[in-house]
Amino acid sequence: MKALVKTFVAAALIAVSTFAMAAEGPGSKSAKANVNLSTADFALEHYVAVTTEGESAGVEQLFAEDFSLKVQASNAQSHSRSALIKSLKKQKGEKLNCAVSTEILEESVDYMVAKVTLKFENFTKTDLVTLEREGSGWKVCKSINSYK
Repeated sequence: MKALVKTFVAAALIAVSTFAMAAEGPGSKSAKANVNLSTADFALEHYVAVTTEGESAGVEQLFAEDFSLKVQASNAQSHSRSALIKSLKKQKGEKLNCAVSTEILEESVDYMVAKVTLKFENFTKTDLVTLEREGSGWKVCKSINSYK
């Protein structure tokens, strides 16, 4: 049982580091791309592209200043916005080998809660994502990850 928990924790760390490396690569610092985050659906689509497909455009624009990432495992972990963005930038262009599905759990005029499921060969990652309207755009403000 301990080996299984350690495997999930290791997978979580790999996933977080993989997501972080996907954001920006060399040469992209001078020209920051502006991504359309005018709706919650656009923001959610971009979040999925950033975290699973190595998309790097608009990563810093996507996450709220008070963003937090929590990984639920035997030893729960928290990560800041800056740590995640740094990790996503390192993963630029890296695509995860998994099936992705999204489900909107709750939606209103100013917020959305979505469930993003990443099904890998040997485990499944569930990501509960909270998005909020900030001004005229949408930002990801919280992500809670669990593994099965």
